[in-house]
Amino acid sequence: MEFLHWYNKYNGELSGIEKKKFVQELKIIKYLYVGGPKSNAEICRHSKISAPSSFATLNELTNKGLIEKQGRGESIGGRKPDLYGIKDDALYVLGIEMGKYKTKMSVFNGVNTNVTGIHSFPIQIDNSLETIDKLYNNASELIKNSGINPLKLIAVGISMPGLVDSRKGTNYTYLNFGNKTVKDILQEKFKLPVFIENDAKAVALAEYRFGQAKGKRDVLSIFWDWGIGLGLILDGKLYRGTQGFAGEFSHIPMVEDGILCQCGKQGCLETVASGFALSRLAVDGIRLGKTSIAHYLPEEDLDKIEARLVVDAATKGDQYAINILAEIGYNLGKGLAILIQLFNPEMVILGGRIAEAGEYITTPIQQSLNTYCMRQLKEPSSVVVSDLGQNVGIMGPVAVAMENIFEYYIKTSSK
Repeated sequence: MEFLHWYNKYNGELSGIEKKKFVQELKIIKYLYVGGPKSNAEICRHSKISAPSSFATLNELTNKGLIEKQGRGESIGGRKPDLYGIKDDALYVLGIEMGKYKTKMSVFNGVNTNVTGIHSFPIQIDNSLETIDKLYNNASELIKNSGINPLKLIAVGISMPGLVDSRKGTNYTYLNFGNKTVKDILQEKFKLPVFIENDAKAVALAEYRFGQAKGKRDVLSIFWDWGIGLGLILDGKLYRGTQGFAGEFSHIPMVEDGILCQCGKQGCLETVASGFALSRLAVDGIRLGKTSIAHYLPEEDLDKIEARLVVDAATKGDQYAINILAEIGYNLGKGLAILIQLFNPEMVILGGRIAEAGEYITTPIQQSLNTYCMRQLKEPSSVVVSDLGQNVGIMGPVAVAMENIFEYYIKTSSK
């Protein structure tokens, strides 16, 4: 979006009227991004401006190459109204999904289409400045090879595990360099606004904007990978808590004197219901001689077993894989019963690698909920598997960037 770069250059010289006009344009673009193509009448109602003012702004945005007419809406007794939507090539966002052992990147356009494909890099998240350099260098190469106009790249969104304070731009678990936040370091490198968020919260936002949570008010989003992330949509908003740490579902105590968790406590939910637990159970069983498709892995590869391998084995009919999926599903359901009784959600969405097991995991979860959750609270809460599939992780940071970039410019231009 080249006019954002124009604004950054001339911000101090803009008059009050010019800033007000710029803010109105941003609000309309955000409305079209979130809601899709809209008629002038809908834009007027949402923006609380007159039809002539709205038409003038729409013409201005059309001339700038940011929006275009995209068909006609339903008639309510006359000529069908023109619908205005964001142009495919009007703006771009770089999404970066950092995991414990690898990092994925992709560039999306203003209609949420992946224009580069998802690229995976062997970048492990840690507390090394070298990791930041690797991240930036790989991202720069991806942008360069994408062929997009770099002036239309408006933001970078990054999701990552750990205790993330998105307001401060700090991750207290990883990429923590003390006196300088990871957000500040990356903004200096990219020369763009950078927004970071905990991976589970980012996924919840993606579900709310693009998935089955769209239009819902109270939703629990479970990101089920190596750990168990929780994102809370409460009263139509992403809930972060005082420091941004709300949703540390993975570390609630579930087993008395249980296995030591990576957080330092014993018997956390993560030790009995996560991807780590699934991998441990698979390896332990194979070494004890359990019949399994995974048994045919060489001994030196046993410690490399990931959740997807177990899920794939289960879908091929492997009974041991089905049994351990049922075990961790039942354990997760026990934890979900607590959440449902606390928050009374209308929907629980399961995303991530383990959720791809479908009914092999939803059935034991439902059995557990039947046992541990009050019927009056359980029945209105549907448990569904994300329809965003394997892309849900990379859609998270895109949602984070687009959720914040417009507010960022609106706030700075209103000063």
